[in-house]
Amino acid sequence: MSDKLFSTRDEPLASEDLDVCRRVHEALCSGLKIDRSGKEADRLGALIIELYRQGVHDESQLRLLAGGM
Repeated sequence: MSDKLFSTRDEPLASEDLDVCRRVHEALCSGLKIDRSGKEADRLGALIIELYRQGVHDESQLRLLAGGM
């Protein structure tokens, strides 16, 4: 049995991690003209965080994978 109950994907993000995700989210919402208070922005945010948790930490790569920009 594994000593680790949670995968690294289940660990909370640090404030620096959230800053990266926030910058990418703001840039994509602005560039794609997405209302940041809408459901589309929520889905985009979830996608960015999922990609970040999977190991994509470079902001330009996150923008490209999440929004094609």
